[in-house]
Parts: sequence; structure tokens; C-alpha cells
Amino acid sequence: MRCSLLGRVHRSARTTGSTFPERALDCTSMPLPIVSHPAYQAVLPDGHRFPMRKYGRLAEILTERGLVPGGFATPEEASAELIGLAHERTYVDQVLACAVPRAIERRIGLPVDAGVVRRARISAGGTLLAARLALEHGLAGSTAGGSHHGQRDTGAGFCVFNDVAIAAKALKKDARIHRALVVDLDVHQGDGTADCLRDDADLFTFSLHAEKNYPVRKIPSDLDIGLPDGLEDDPYLAALQDHLPRLLDALAPDLVFLNAGVDPHRDDKLGRLSLSDDGLRRRDGYVIAQARSRGIPLVAVIGGGYAPDIDALARRHALVFETMAAWIEAHS
Repeated sequence: MRCSLLGRVHRSARTTGSTFPERALDCTSMPLPIVSHPAYQAVLPDGHRFPMRKYGRLAEILTERGLVPGGFATPEEASAELIGLAHERTYVDQVLACAVPRAIERRIGLPVDAGVVRRARISAGGTLLAARLALEHGLAGSTAGGSHHGQRDTGAGFCVFNDVAIAAKALKKDARIHRALVVDLDVHQGDGTADCLRDDADLFTFSLHAEKNYPVRKIPSDLDIGLPDGLEDDPYLAALQDHLPRLLDALAPDLVFLNAGVDPHRDDKLGRLSLSDDGLRRRDGYVIAQARSRGIPLVAVIGGGYAPDIDALARRHALVFETMAAWIEAHS
């Protein structure tokens, strides 16, 4: 944790109130806005270890469960200029030309071809659209996003562009927000988001993750909480409860980005924690309630999740949308 940064933001939060009218808006007047796009699911070589099919299955599950009665909101591709708010332009141009150095492509772990590039651009556009919808309606989410290993000048860990960092930078540039809090609950530390947002004290990064998991070399977030292997539901939630309320009160953000990665699940093949489905649901519900009880809009992205059973994995990713929808219903 960079204590000096927290102190600087804390003083700012106490002395300057938010001037953004979106914070006062309520989400109870309409169904949960959910952003999705067929391009979220790119084509990968046969046998690739990344579970790309989960994106299409998640959209099907949300439709089957009646969570998108009016259909999904559809994003546009993020432009090079938009992506460049968070990434070095040389890297952006290499990706868009499908010409990244082989070493970077290996680091990403995906073939940087036309389909994957389109997916990365649409995903970034989707998170930005969902964030705008959250500012308007209080809650919103995208069925992709959370590519938190994307750093300023490189991708890594199945992440090409850092959609949350791009959206946060864009909203601040457009004066839609002044201050944001990224609550990263993926099992892996959010090194890329920390890197992309390190120059802005008002875009605060909080990562709660398995300490011994990827990445080995972590880029410090504004607040990092590393958890021991095998942690189960109750102690995990206690750790979250120890930190989130004080951050929300100290920062008074205009928007919360929730990376609701499901890889802390006990059956995830790349996780080292032991949460149950109910633990994930309680985790997401707690963050949503803490934000909305303070009148703070929240946008959710799905983050990581890795399992051979695509249907089970997609159902886990659906939990955050079900939990947001339940909050809306309970408060309508």
C-alpha cells in the first residue's frame, strides 16, 4: 500500500465534495443495464487453454434467466485515441496492426490476430459504455472486461488492453467523474491497472488477491491485500469488510469499478483461494450494497475465471449480474 497516496486522496475527499450529479441518480427505475457483444468471444486455436467460450455462454444464461428483457446494450470499438489514454501509443499501434513483438504475444498468451484485437477493442468500449450507464442508472455491468494485467506498454496474462483503466481515464477526461475506486477482486493482483493509473491519485486501485499467485512481480496498487492460499468464504469476506468501507468513506468516489473475477472459486484451475458460489455471491452483494448505500454508482466487469466446465464457469460469472438485479428489485 502506498500510504502517502491514500493520505493525499483522503484529505482531498474531506475538503472537496463531488460536483457530479450522476451520483445522486437511482437505478430503481429500470432493469439492470447489461452490455454485451458477440465479438467478446473471439476464435482461438483448437485446444487453447483460455476458456473463450464462457463469454457466449454467459450471454445465453443472462438471457435465459430474464435479466435482459430489453436486450443487451451494444458497445462500439474503442478508438486508438481512446485506448491511448491508458496505454503507450506505440503498443496500441502494434496491436491494432496485429504486429506486436513475439515476446509480447507470448506474454499475453493469446494470438494477437484480427479477432482478438477486435475483441480487445470492443471489450474496452463495452466497459466504458457500462460505466456511463452506471453513472446514469446507479448499477450496470459488462459481460466481459477486467483485463487487469494490461500495462501501459504491454499486454500480459490473457489481457491485451486494460479496459477499466481506459474507461476511468476517459470518464475523468470528459469530466464525467473526478474520482473513482477500482475494487479488484480477481484472484490475481491487478498489476496492469496499478501501472496504467499510477499517475492519478484520484483513480484509486484496491486489489484483494491471492498473494502467492500470478503475477510473481507485482506492481503496487494504491492498496494491495494479499491473502493466504486456501482462504474460504468467511475469512475472505472479513478481509474485504476490513478495508472497503473505510476506502469508500475516505475517497468518496464518483464511481466504483468492480472487477468481479470468479477465479477465487475453490474449483478454479488458476486460483489459490477456496470460495464457494455462495461466497462469491456474498462478496459481490457486499460491494454493491456498500457502494449503493452511499449513493455511489457501480459498474461490474467479469474478470478472470478458468475451468473446463464452461457452463459452470459461465454460471459463476452470472452471479454478479444476478446480485445487481436482486439489489434493484429489493430497492424498487
